[in-house]
Amino acid sequence: MLMFRSLKSCLPALIAAIALFAMPVLAADNGLTFLSVTDGDTQQEYSVKLQILLLMTALGFLPAFILMGTSFTRIIVVLAILRQALGLQQSPPNRVLVGIALSLTILIMRPVWTDVYENAFKPYDAGDITLMQAFTVAETPVRNFMLAQTHQSALEQMLRIANEPLNQNVDDISFAVVLPAFVISELKTAFQIGFMLFIPFLVIDLVVASVLMAMGMMMLSPLIISLPFKLVVFVLVDGWAMTVGTLSASFG
Repeated sequence: MLMFRSLKSCLPALIAAIALFAMPVLAADNGLTFLSVTDGDTQQEYSVKLQILLLMTALGFLPAFILMGTSFTRIIVVLAILRQALGLQQSPPNRVLVGIALSLTILIMRPVWTDVYENAFKPYDAGDITLMQAFTVAETPVRNFMLAQTHQSALEQMLRIANEPLNQNVDDISFAVVLPAFVISELKTAFQIGFMLFIPFLVIDLVVASVLMAMGMMMLSPLIISLPFKLVVFVLVDGWAMTVGTLSASFG
């Protein structure tokens, strides 16, 4: 019985290993090609194992790009600040906040994804352009979105760090400079929105603390009394819809 459980636990790894070693053979038989490099009239194809390695490496950077290259950073920071302003430590849970941020990111970034799909992926899939040309075309809408949300001060700061001239054309700025400038700008904007969300809840905390102090209830924590009032006010003004609307409008 113990041996059966051990074999059962190793079965997924065994299947993955068989698939990994069998894929080159199947690819060689069927002419499967993931990546290729064109040099003039000659076309050089990578081996299937190297193609799989490059593909897995690219997929490994995908979560980091979703976190740093989209609207996800601003949304998740604002939602975290909102939860802190309400005085709630674990509600909504982190997974719920991440799910809300991801769904809003997909919705807000939909025009960018559509542009990339129509102008980069479809021509590459049809064989009209090469992989590098597809990356170049796909970079344009992403850069435009990031530059539209980037503060000029953050962009100049990153240019100084990179030892690049400040007066160069925006189209000539490298993506390695645009990305950190965009992230810093997103954090700044998120903190500004979070500050505006924090003010009404701070007023409620001050009012409740003043009333408790006047009644001589100094041993009672104001947070316990103010939490229901903050929740009621937040629900009455439809706070989630206002927060989502503010976040969506902040991206223009």
